[in-house]
Amino acid sequence: MSTSFLLRNGKRVFSVIGGGCRGTDALSRVHFVSRRFIIDLSYSTHFMDFKGSSIPSSMKKLVVTKLSQNFRDAVALQTVPVPTPGDGDLLVRNRFVGINASDINYSAGRYDPTVTPPFDAGFEGIGEVVGLGLSASGRYTVGDTVAYFADGAFAEYTVIPMIKTVPVPAVKPEFLTLLLSGATAYIAMKRLGDLAKGETVLVTAAAGGTGQFAVQFAKQAGCHVVGTCSSNEKAGFLKTIGCDRPINYTSEDLAATLRKEYPQGLDVVYESIGGSIFDMAVNNLANKGRLIVIGFISGYQTASGVPTVKGGTLPVKLLQKSASVRGFFLPHFLADYKEAMGSMMQMFAKGKLVCEVDCGDMAPEGRFVGLESVFRAVEYMYAGKNVGKVVVEVTPPSLDSKL
Repeated sequence: MSTSFLLRNGKRVFSVIGGGCRGTDALSRVHFVSRRFIIDLSYSTHFMDFKGSSIPSSMKKLVVTKLSQNFRDAVALQTVPVPTPGDGDLLVRNRFVGINASDINYSAGRYDPTVTPPFDAGFEGIGEVVGLGLSASGRYTVGDTVAYFADGAFAEYTVIPMIKTVPVPAVKPEFLTLLLSGATAYIAMKRLGDLAKGETVLVTAAAGGTGQFAVQFAKQAGCHVVGTCSSNEKAGFLKTIGCDRPINYTSEDLAATLRKEYPQGLDVVYESIGGSIFDMAVNNLANKGRLIVIGFISGYQTASGVPTVKGGTLPVKLLQKSASVRGFFLPHFLADYKEAMGSMMQMFAKGKLVCEVDCGDMAPEGRFVGLESVFRAVEYMYAGKNVGKVVVEVTPPSLDSKL
């Protein structure tokens, strides 16, 4: 049973759509909903009465049209009708969307081989609620600001199930950094890191979207934090967020530095690069060391998506040190998500958590604005140019918006 209220040519139109409803039963349902008529009409006019609101009838979005690890080859910019939210959904006008290394794994079809193109791209966004269904109206109203972690974020407007959204106090890209990057670091360190005060923690790609959070959470746990990076600028940033020993691997020999300065080994490694860096991390684990694999970006742009590692000797090396390798994939830990988001939001509000955002201000072609710039943003991140989370501004705030 679904109920909708529309506004057409200034007249109220009442519609009941359902199966098997006849006679008095249908009338009783109409009378029940009509008691909320004024409230629900105010919502529906926003997403149905396009002439009377700030919402257009069409929008742009990015769609995976063929499977490829080359994002530009796989994804196309299309113009489509603005979708209408269902009963428990929100229609969100995206203001910012997050760029992730896994965007090209998704475009390559590596997460679900049964899914075939076309399908929508993008994982996370933040913006304003501009329309919503009847059930969703019990929790949200038009004008509320929300962030979400769900498919189809690379669009000007996205329909999101209410249960997949997080209310935020303002449309700031800093909140967007917490959804996937921050949550990955928070939960992985808490559930798999087993951090203890005084331990040594290595974070690879430490100045990146999720690395910045792993550094801060390890430092908050009282650990000595080592972070790898690719420039002096990034090393300077890492010092500002508590990294005790940034290592710029373009000017220092990473393996030699670790052997010399940390001869007892690393208690925890938060690893996202893979390949030779994974091998180096294994070789430098301490007794009872824990290596957390949150990704292996060095292989994502290859046909297989997986970088080569020295797996033949791995069992011996782990046995000799009573060490372990632990994989982390955020969807497997969603039971921890609410607590993680709540804790991080509080830390950010109190000034105890840095959420560094990179909107491409230093990129050769300038700031990432508009969905067309998502392609540049993905390439910028894979070139290792970013400091913090890469974010694209989809639509600047409208001066004539009614919201």
